[in-house]
Amino acid sequence: MKLLLDSTRCQGYGLCQEPAPELIDLDEWGYAQLRVTEVPPGDREAAEAAVAACPNSALRLVK
Repeated sequence: MKLLLDSTRCQGYGLCQEPAPELIDLDEWGYAQLRVTEVPPGDREAAEAAVAACPNSALRLVK
């Protein structure tokens, strides 16, 4: 499973990073930056929570 970020949709709220700090970093302005694109099996729930937390749908999961 891959975690994808559309950086043009990210508004820097930083809500995605809280449930998935092992997958997502925030830059100095609060914009998301992916630490990994391949989601490890043990982090699937965290990735799903991060996607759900994004108010602008900047994150998505694909199989």
